[in-house]
Amino acid sequence: MRKLIFLILVILFASYAGWAERRPVGHYLSDLRSQVALNQGEPSERGNLLGIQPELFTQDYQSVERLQLKFHAYLAKARDEGLINPRTIVVFPEHIGTWLVAAGEKPEVYQTEHLQEAMEWMAASNPLKLARGWLGAKGEDRMADALFRMKAVDMAHDYQTLFGGLAKEFGVTIVAGSIVLPNPKIVDGQIHTGNGRLYNVSQVFGSDGLPLGKPQRKLYPIDDEKGFTRGGDADDLQVLQTPAGRLGVLVCADSWYPASYAALATGRPDIIAVPAFLTGNGNWNKPWKGYNGAATPTDVQPRPGELTEGEAWERLALAGRITESGARAGITVFLRGHLWDLGSDGRSLVVDGNGHTLAADGPGARLINLWL
Repeated sequence: MRKLIFLILVILFASYAGWAERRPVGHYLSDLRSQVALNQGEPSERGNLLGIQPELFTQDYQSVERLQLKFHAYLAKARDEGLINPRTIVVFPEHIGTWLVAAGEKPEVYQTEHLQEAMEWMAASNPLKLARGWLGAKGEDRMADALFRMKAVDMAHDYQTLFGGLAKEFGVTIVAGSIVLPNPKIVDGQIHTGNGRLYNVSQVFGSDGLPLGKPQRKLYPIDDEKGFTRGGDADDLQVLQTPAGRLGVLVCADSWYPASYAALATGRPDIIAVPAFLTGNGNWNKPWKGYNGAATPTDVQPRPGELTEGEAWERLALAGRITESGARAGITVFLRGHLWDLGSDGRSLVVDGNGHTLAADGPGARLINLWL
């Protein structure tokens, strides 16, 4: 009887191990189209800010090659429209690299409509990696922490390969949205992950494909991020020299706080890029609920409910605060599409000396350009 039980256990374990290792890549017809939604100003030798507002779906993250194909098509379209030059700064939205955590997983991860179920499938099919990630997890949301931690090395490599490769191929500077990684740093031109807390970071890549500066940590995580990421310090903010001028990056919610602009002002930025992500379909036109997970700045006058979410972004974020940094121009770019049940909204915008302009809303990927 004991031999029979042992044999059954061996068979079950072997079957489970075989199932967990299988990663078939299904066929998927990706929409590579994009359109210019906003092209403000006149071409000049000073360069331009080019925002890529993608339309992404869960299946796009099944492989890095799919993402590369899609982003390459967007940049090729921009080049055909005359929006690419050696002084172009391309800005991708927040969390564009975060969902690389799902790359190379089982089909069930992409077929479910619910992020929680996708996480459960990832956990079930990576038992040993999950165990190592779980032991090192430090956040309150231990499952999310462990999943990001177990894929961190691959995510960092894919992120740099993807965006560094695009920057080099098209000869531009790229603000590569953001990605969640454990205590990342740059070593010999490569992004390396550590063993500390998870941070939502944005990396800039130069036209040689190599990182510029250090991974820029998000200072003010929202409630949905606090369970597994930690915020950075204002001292972490940096201003980088680029062919288009001195560049500062504020990751999404960081663009709402005076302290962010005061910190950047010491570096005398010329331009500011804001990678952003607004979850929930239709939230742009719904009443603003106030600051999500961080203390409300003391200079804010409107109370929650007095503005829509979109009006709050226009008045209280980059468009209303850029002068506090001394910068002359900026751009906010949102992530759009259908990623599990997260939803998405937001209208990308540009800011210059004449005020701010919202990009036209609508389906599909959009290119938002501001000539400097």
